[in-house]
Amino acid sequence: MNYENLVALLGQEAEELLLHECHTFSSELLHLPGPDFVDRIFMQSDRNPQVLRNLQQLYSHGRLAGSGYLSVLPVDQGIEHTAGASFAPNPLYFDPENIIKLALEGGCNAVATTFGGLGFLARKYAHKIPFIVKINHNELLTYPTKYNQIMFGSVNEAWNLGAAAVGATVYFGSEESNRQLVEVAAAFERAHELGMATILWCYTRNNAFKQGDTDYHTAADLTGQANHLGVTIHADIIKQKLPELNGGFTAINFSKSDKRMYTELATDNPIDLTRYQVANCYMGRAGLINSGGGSEGETDLQEAVRTAVINKRAGGMGLILGRRAFQREFKKGVELLHAVQDVYLSKDITIA
Repeated sequence: MNYENLVALLGQEAEELLLHECHTFSSELLHLPGPDFVDRIFMQSDRNPQVLRNLQQLYSHGRLAGSGYLSVLPVDQGIEHTAGASFAPNPLYFDPENIIKLALEGGCNAVATTFGGLGFLARKYAHKIPFIVKINHNELLTYPTKYNQIMFGSVNEAWNLGAAAVGATVYFGSEESNRQLVEVAAAFERAHELGMATILWCYTRNNAFKQGDTDYHTAADLTGQANHLGVTIHADIIKQKLPELNGGFTAINFSKSDKRMYTELATDNPIDLTRYQVANCYMGRAGLINSGGGSEGETDLQEAVRTAVINKRAGGMGLILGRRAFQREFKKGVELLHAVQDVYLSKDITIA
């Protein structure tokens, strides 16, 4: 996708997103993605040589290889949203091999999916594309529905099937968040011992985070603090939903905040809100990859490209996009992934 097509796709938001100048956190304060990111950031850390190698493997695969940006295909919705609901739009993906084929054909840096999906195909594909094993999930077969991430396998098992990284979710703010935090911290410690990189899905989850018609689960202040906790337990990469608003702490009247969080450190512009997320990832030392969101049909391409532009201009490291790609015909899924990657390859789209 060329720049002119991208501008047309963004429509009325094009000027706001492509010409915005950020006056909250200066870009000079950020540790931005680049070809030397592992050397520049992780070489001085406590990560062992095997972790450095696997991180470099993630940054060296697919169409974005050598750029410092990431395009990851995640498909754990068969557990998180039920297989029928997730794969009914395209039953091809009931077979996990097609998930890996989509990631390969789509030029992704890595594929993130379940123990079962990767385990069946490890010997065929582990050397062809980096594996990210999602080690915990929220299953939806318990009634009434509950939201609780539980371990589905061990870190050792992920290592045995050739994973370059493990991924896990913590539902920050939930009743079970303390247990999840302890479990995932221990899992990440073991993953680093074995040489695998770590990626944390830093999601907020609490019914109180909805106030009337306003949902603060994607508020910049709440998600930013979730990111900060995630980096603290040694996540190398943070996955977070794109922020849609701010002021969660003050609206719900809990925790601690400072008025400058909503004035000097952020504005209502989505790039500034996302930069606040990046700042909470130790100023980008842990890369921020925003999630692509659920499929909406005809607007998926526009929304995916919009998210990529916001993430890149904010100082993020890429997208982890699944449903918008696999819940459509295979070829169109590949085209959508390529369109997102084109944003990160474009020299016309720069840091705000």
